[in-house]
Amino acid sequence: MVTLVLPRLVDVSAASRRSASVVERNVAALKSVYWLLLLSGFVEPLLYLLSIGVGVGTLVGDLPLPGGRLVSYAEFVAPAMLASSAMTGALSETTFNFFGKMKYMKLYDGMIATPVRPFEIAVGELGWAMLRGSAYSAAFLGVMIALDLTSVVHALTTLPAAVLVGFAFGALGMAISTFMRSWQDFDLVASAQFTLFLFSGTFVPAQAYPTLLHWLVEVTPLYRAVHLVRGIALGTGGWLWLLDVLYLLAMLAAGLLVASRRMGRLLYP
Repeated sequence: MVTLVLPRLVDVSAASRRSASVVERNVAALKSVYWLLLLSGFVEPLLYLLSIGVGVGTLVGDLPLPGGRLVSYAEFVAPAMLASSAMTGALSETTFNFFGKMKYMKLYDGMIATPVRPFEIAVGELGWAMLRGSAYSAAFLGVMIALDLTSVVHALTTLPAAVLVGFAFGALGMAISTFMRSWQDFDLVASAQFTLFLFSGTFVPAQAYPTLLHWLVEVTPLYRAVHLVRGIALGTGGWLWLLDVLYLLAMLAAGLLVASRRMGRLLYP
């Protein structure tokens, strides 16, 4: 029994170290200019929160949640901005940057000359993307606490949910990037991302849409992310949280599987 299990444990340990080496490479390659790009991913949703959530919120007033509880418009919008920030940070790292490393820098061609495998590269890049996404989420939650839009307790439980959102969208971004042929193809990604941002219950409840659009919105990945993060941040629970988590976990698993297989085909022609 020991002889059957031990090799697998050693294999997993070695794979984890190789994935960690990919993260270490990205950290070592950081430049001072890159930190400005990282900062922009936090500033954009913060500006949306201050301008729309706080500014427009004075005109909108309170909004009812599905359970009947009334919350201010800023409280309603802030968790959606957090989920969107997690999505944006993860997609930025696993689409443009990932594509550039694979297509033009040929970075992964050098990596596969070592024992590192495509799946381990994908896990390492996803881990690096989540370092970036988690930093956005933690900083944004700090702003929400400062503006009294959530409590410290709810913020601590919201952070893991935001990290899960980033993981799911990061895996999706990598999978999509393996199908891209040129930089122009990312215009479609940007359009889809912006559409999700506008129509995922971000600024208005999904129930406000016509019935057909309402049901369509509820099956989109960002809506499930917003629903999960908003429910935890505002302390409104329900069994649909489980559906949100399972949806995001399935997206994470599918994205990693597709990305690693596609990378294998591209790197081993």
